[in-house]
Amino acid sequence: MTDHRITRDGITLHARTDGSTDAGAPTVVFANSLGTTLHLWDPIMDLLPQGLRYVRWDKRGHGQSDAPDAPYTMGQLVSDAEAVCDQLDVRNCVFVGLSVGGMIAQGLAVKRMDIVRAMVLSNTAAKIGNPKLWSDRIAAVTRDGMGPIADSVMQRWFGRDFNGTAAMAPWQAMLEATPVQGYTGVCAAISGTDFMTPTSGLRLPTMGIAGSDDGSTPPDLVRETVDLIPGSSFHIIRRAGHLPCVEQPEAYARLLTDFLTRTGTIT
Repeated sequence: MTDHRITRDGITLHARTDGSTDAGAPTVVFANSLGTTLHLWDPIMDLLPQGLRYVRWDKRGHGQSDAPDAPYTMGQLVSDAEAVCDQLDVRNCVFVGLSVGGMIAQGLAVKRMDIVRAMVLSNTAAKIGNPKLWSDRIAAVTRDGMGPIADSVMQRWFGRDFNGTAAMAPWQAMLEATPVQGYTGVCAAISGTDFMTPTSGLRLPTMGIAGSDDGSTPPDLVRETVDLIPGSSFHIIRRAGHLPCVEQPEAYARLLTDFLTRTGTIT
Protein backbone atom coordinates (compact mmCIF):
# COMPACT_ATOMS: atom_id res chain seq x y z
CA MET A 1 0.00 0.00 0.00
CA THR A 2 1.42 3.37 -1.05
CA ASP A 3 -0.11 6.81 -0.51
CA HIS A 4 0.31 9.57 -3.08
CA ARG A 5 -0.25 13.32 -3.18
CA ILE A 6 -1.34 14.73 -6.53
CA THR A 7 -1.71 18.46 -7.10
CA ARG A 8 -4.12 19.80 -9.71
CA ASP A 9 -6.07 23.04 -10.10
CA GLY A 10 -4.49 24.44 -6.93
CA ILE A 11 -5.62 21.56 -4.69
CA THR A 12 -3.96 18.39 -3.47
CA LEU A 13 -5.64 15.02 -3.91
CA HIS A 14 -4.90 11.98 -1.77
CA ALA A 15 -4.56 8.69 -3.67
CA ARG A 16 -3.55 5.18 -2.74
CA THR A 17 -2.20 2.21 -4.67
CA ASP A 18 -2.50 -1.39 -3.49
CA GLY A 19 -1.34 -4.67 -4.97
CA SER A 20 1.38 -4.67 -7.61
CA THR A 21 3.97 -1.88 -7.49
CA ASP A 22 4.62 -2.29 -11.22
CA ALA A 23 3.14 0.60 -13.19
CA GLY A 24 2.90 -1.76 -16.14
CA ALA A 25 0.70 -4.24 -14.29
CA PRO A 26 -2.99 -4.46 -15.24
CA THR A 27 -4.69 -1.69 -13.28
CA VAL A 28 -8.11 -1.23 -11.73
CA VAL A 29 -9.15 2.28 -10.68
CA PHE A 30 -11.91 2.85 -8.11
CA ALA A 31 -13.99 6.03 -7.73
CA ASN A 32 -16.24 6.23 -4.67
CA SER A 33 -19.54 7.82 -3.83
CA LEU A 34 -20.71 11.12 -2.36
CA GLY A 35 -19.99 11.26 1.36
CA THR A 36 -17.43 8.45 1.38
CA THR A 37 -13.63 8.24 1.18
CA LEU A 38 -11.36 5.79 -0.61
CA HIS A 39 -11.96 3.47 2.36
CA LEU A 40 -15.33 2.62 0.78
CA TRP A 41 -13.41 -0.13 -1.04
CA ASP A 42 -11.67 -1.59 2.03
CA PRO A 43 -14.18 -4.47 2.44
CA ILE A 44 -13.34 -5.92 -1.00
CA MET A 45 -9.61 -5.24 -1.35
CA ASP A 46 -8.46 -8.55 0.15
CA LEU A 47 -11.03 -10.43 -1.98
CA LEU A 48 -9.69 -9.23 -5.35
CA PRO A 49 -7.17 -11.07 -7.56
CA GLN A 50 -3.48 -10.70 -6.78
CA GLY A 51 -0.94 -9.44 -9.30
CA LEU A 52 -2.98 -6.38 -10.33
CA ARG A 53 -2.48 -2.76 -9.35
CA TYR A 54 -5.40 -1.10 -7.58
CA VAL A 55 -5.74 2.70 -7.53
CA ARG A 56 -8.24 4.74 -5.51
CA TRP A 57 -8.43 8.34 -4.35
CA ASP A 58 -10.42 10.75 -2.22
CA LYS A 59 -12.53 13.09 -4.32
CA ARG A 60 -11.98 16.78 -3.76
CA GLY A 61 -13.82 17.78 -0.60
CA HIS A 62 -13.59 14.27 0.87
CA GLY A 63 -11.19 12.29 3.05
CA GLN A 64 -7.60 13.51 2.98
CA SER A 65 -7.99 15.52 -0.23
CA ASP A 66 -8.33 19.29 -0.07
CA ALA A 67 -11.82 20.74 0.26
CA PRO A 68 -12.03 23.97 -1.75
CA ASP A 69 -15.11 26.16 -1.56
CA ALA A 70 -18.27 24.82 -3.21
CA PRO A 71 -19.69 24.44 -5.78
CA TYR A 72 -17.76 21.95 -7.90
CA THR A 73 -18.44 20.88 -11.47
CA MET A 74 -18.42 17.39 -12.97
CA GLY A 75 -15.71 18.62 -15.32
CA GLN A 76 -13.50 19.31 -12.29
CA LEU A 77 -14.17 15.87 -10.82
CA VAL A 78 -13.39 14.17 -14.13
CA SER A 79 -10.21 16.21 -14.53
CA ASP A 80 -9.18 15.26 -10.99
CA ALA A 81 -9.55 11.58 -11.94
CA GLU A 82 -7.57 12.24 -15.10
CA ALA A 83 -4.77 13.88 -13.07
CA VAL A 84 -4.61 10.92 -10.68
CA CYS A 85 -4.38 8.48 -13.59
CA ASP A 86 -1.77 10.53 -15.45
CA GLN A 87 0.38 11.01 -12.32
CA LEU A 88 0.31 7.27 -11.61
CA ASP A 89 0.86 6.25 -15.27
CA VAL A 90 -2.53 4.54 -15.56
CA ARG A 91 -3.42 3.41 -19.07
CA ASN A 92 -5.94 0.87 -20.38
CA CYS A 93 -7.46 0.38 -16.94
CA VAL A 94 -10.71 -1.10 -15.76
CA PHE A 95 -12.47 1.82 -14.09
CA VAL A 96 -14.94 0.98 -11.31
CA GLY A 97 -17.19 3.88 -10.33
CA LEU A 98 -19.90 3.85 -7.69
CA SER A 99 -22.64 6.54 -7.63
CA VAL A 100 -20.97 9.87 -8.50
CA GLY A 101 -17.87 7.74 -9.10
CA GLY A 102 -19.81 6.08 -11.91
CA MET A 103 -20.56 9.49 -13.39
CA ILE A 104 -16.84 10.26 -13.23
CA ALA A 105 -16.21 6.93 -14.99
CA GLN A 106 -18.55 7.88 -17.83
CA GLY A 107 -17.03 11.34 -18.20
CA LEU A 108 -13.46 10.04 -18.18
CA ALA A 109 -14.27 7.23 -20.65
CA VAL A 110 -15.61 9.81 -23.11
CA LYS A 111 -12.63 12.14 -22.57
CA ARG A 112 -9.72 9.70 -22.36
CA MET A 113 -10.09 6.44 -24.23
CA ASP A 114 -6.40 5.77 -23.57
CA ILE A 115 -7.04 5.60 -19.83
CA VAL A 116 -10.33 3.67 -19.65
CA ARG A 117 -10.42 0.33 -21.48
CA ALA A 118 -13.45 -1.11 -19.66
CA MET A 119 -15.70 0.10 -16.89
CA VAL A 120 -18.00 -0.98 -14.11
CA LEU A 121 -20.96 1.32 -13.48
CA SER A 122 -22.11 0.54 -9.95
CA ASN A 123 -25.19 2.06 -8.34
CA THR A 124 -25.04 5.02 -10.67
CA ALA A 125 -26.69 6.60 -13.69
CA ALA A 126 -26.09 9.06 -16.49
CA LYS A 127 -28.36 11.46 -14.60
CA ILE A 128 -29.12 11.19 -10.87
CA GLY A 129 -31.98 13.08 -9.25
CA ASN A 130 -33.09 16.52 -10.35
CA PRO A 131 -31.94 20.09 -9.63
CA LYS A 132 -34.58 20.68 -6.93
CA LEU A 133 -33.58 17.54 -5.00
CA TRP A 134 -29.95 18.65 -4.98
CA SER A 135 -30.64 22.32 -4.23
CA ASP A 136 -32.81 21.29 -1.28
CA ARG A 137 -30.06 18.96 0.00
CA ILE A 138 -27.41 21.67 -0.42
CA ALA A 139 -29.56 24.18 1.46
CA ALA A 140 -30.22 21.76 4.33
CA VAL A 141 -26.58 20.78 4.76
CA THR A 142 -25.37 24.37 4.45
CA ARG A 143 -27.85 25.43 7.13
CA ASP A 144 -27.66 22.53 9.58
CA GLY A 145 -24.47 20.57 8.84
CA MET A 146 -24.06 16.89 8.04
CA GLY A 147 -25.58 15.33 11.17
CA PRO A 148 -29.30 15.91 10.52
CA ILE A 149 -29.26 14.22 7.09
CA ALA A 150 -27.38 11.13 8.27
CA ASP A 151 -30.38 8.95 9.16
CA SER A 152 -32.11 9.47 5.83
CA VAL A 153 -28.87 8.88 3.93
CA MET A 154 -28.29 5.62 5.81
CA GLN A 155 -31.75 4.44 4.76
CA ARG A 156 -30.83 5.01 1.11
CA TRP A 157 -27.35 3.57 1.47
CA PHE A 158 -28.17 0.31 3.22
CA GLY A 159 -30.76 -2.44 3.14
CA ARG A 160 -32.87 -3.39 6.14
CA ASP A 161 -30.52 -6.17 7.28
CA PHE A 162 -27.58 -3.77 7.63
CA ASN A 163 -29.20 -0.46 8.53
CA GLY A 164 -29.03 0.27 12.25
CA THR A 165 -26.50 -2.46 13.06
CA ALA A 166 -23.15 -1.85 14.72
CA ALA A 167 -21.49 -2.51 11.35
CA MET A 168 -23.20 0.59 9.94
CA ALA A 169 -21.72 2.98 12.51
CA PRO A 170 -18.33 3.57 10.79
CA TRP A 171 -20.06 4.46 7.54
CA GLN A 172 -22.36 6.94 9.23
CA ALA A 173 -19.32 8.45 10.95
CA MET A 174 -17.58 8.71 7.56
CA LEU A 175 -20.56 10.59 6.13
CA GLU A 176 -20.82 12.94 9.11
CA ALA A 177 -17.07 13.71 8.91
CA THR A 178 -17.36 14.92 5.31
CA PRO A 179 -16.72 18.69 5.12
CA VAL A 180 -19.88 20.64 4.33
CA GLN A 181 -18.21 22.38 1.39
CA GLY A 182 -17.02 19.03 0.04
CA TYR A 183 -20.43 17.41 0.29
CA THR A 184 -22.37 20.36 -1.13
CA GLY A 185 -19.71 20.92 -3.79
CA VAL A 186 -20.15 17.39 -5.15
CA CYS A 187 -23.96 17.68 -4.84
CA ALA A 188 -23.75 20.66 -7.19
CA ALA A 189 -21.63 18.67 -9.64
CA ILE A 190 -24.16 15.82 -9.70
CA SER A 191 -27.05 18.25 -10.09
CA GLY A 192 -25.54 19.75 -13.23
CA THR A 193 -24.78 16.43 -14.95
CA ASP A 194 -26.68 14.62 -17.67
CA PHE A 195 -24.48 12.12 -19.52
CA MET A 196 -27.26 10.34 -21.43
CA THR A 197 -26.04 11.50 -24.85
CA PRO A 198 -22.26 11.11 -24.40
CA THR A 199 -22.61 7.77 -22.62
CA SER A 200 -24.81 6.43 -25.44
CA GLY A 201 -21.84 6.96 -27.76
CA LEU A 202 -19.44 4.82 -25.71
CA ARG A 203 -18.25 1.48 -27.11
CA LEU A 204 -16.27 -0.38 -24.47
CA PRO A 205 -16.81 -3.43 -22.25
CA THR A 206 -19.17 -2.36 -19.48
CA MET A 207 -20.79 -4.07 -16.51
CA GLY A 208 -23.57 -2.54 -14.44
CA ILE A 209 -24.15 -3.40 -10.77
CA ALA A 210 -27.23 -2.45 -8.76
CA GLY A 211 -28.39 -3.13 -5.23
CA SER A 212 -31.89 -4.55 -4.90
CA ASP A 213 -32.65 -2.18 -1.99
CA ASP A 214 -30.87 0.92 -3.30
CA GLY A 215 -32.84 4.04 -2.38
CA SER A 216 -30.53 6.43 -4.27
CA THR A 217 -30.09 4.75 -7.66
CA PRO A 218 -32.69 1.95 -7.96
CA PRO A 219 -31.92 -1.00 -10.25
CA ASP A 220 -34.11 0.26 -13.11
CA LEU A 221 -32.20 3.57 -13.17
CA VAL A 222 -28.85 1.79 -13.28
CA ARG A 223 -30.06 -0.55 -16.01
CA GLU A 224 -31.33 2.36 -18.11
CA THR A 225 -27.82 3.84 -18.18
CA VAL A 226 -25.97 0.56 -18.71
CA ASP A 227 -28.30 -0.31 -21.60
CA LEU A 228 -27.08 2.79 -23.44
CA ILE A 229 -23.81 0.93 -24.12
CA PRO A 230 -24.11 -1.97 -26.60
CA GLY A 231 -22.96 -5.35 -25.32
CA SER A 232 -23.03 -4.34 -21.66
CA SER A 233 -24.04 -6.71 -18.85
CA PHE A 234 -26.11 -5.97 -15.77
CA HIS A 235 -26.29 -7.60 -12.34
CA ILE A 236 -28.40 -7.03 -9.23
CA ILE A 237 -26.94 -7.83 -5.81
CA ARG A 238 -29.73 -8.93 -3.50
CA ARG A 239 -30.09 -7.65 0.06
CA ALA A 240 -27.91 -4.65 -0.67
CA GLY A 241 -28.54 -0.94 -0.93
CA HIS A 242 -26.46 1.85 -2.48
CA LEU A 243 -23.09 0.50 -1.27
CA PRO A 244 -23.13 -3.24 -2.08
CA CYS A 245 -19.34 -3.44 -1.74
CA VAL A 246 -19.95 -2.81 1.98
CA GLU A 247 -23.03 -4.98 2.56
CA GLN A 248 -22.18 -7.87 0.22
CA PRO A 249 -18.41 -7.68 -0.36
CA GLU A 250 -18.01 -11.31 -1.41
CA ALA A 251 -20.73 -11.05 -4.07
CA TYR A 252 -19.34 -7.71 -5.25
CA ALA A 253 -15.76 -9.00 -5.49
CA ARG A 254 -16.98 -12.08 -7.34
CA LEU A 255 -18.68 -9.94 -9.99
CA LEU A 256 -15.58 -7.78 -10.38
CA THR A 257 -13.31 -10.81 -10.68
CA ASP A 258 -15.57 -12.34 -13.34
CA PHE A 259 -15.54 -9.07 -15.27
CA LEU A 260 -11.75 -8.81 -15.02
CA THR A 261 -11.54 -12.32 -16.43
CA ARG A 262 -14.00 -11.64 -19.25
CA THR A 263 -12.14 -8.49 -20.30
CA GLY A 264 -8.77 -10.26 -20.33
CA THR A 265 -7.42 -8.22 -17.41
CA ILE A 266 -6.60 -11.46 -15.62
CA THR A 267 -6.09 -14.85 -17.21
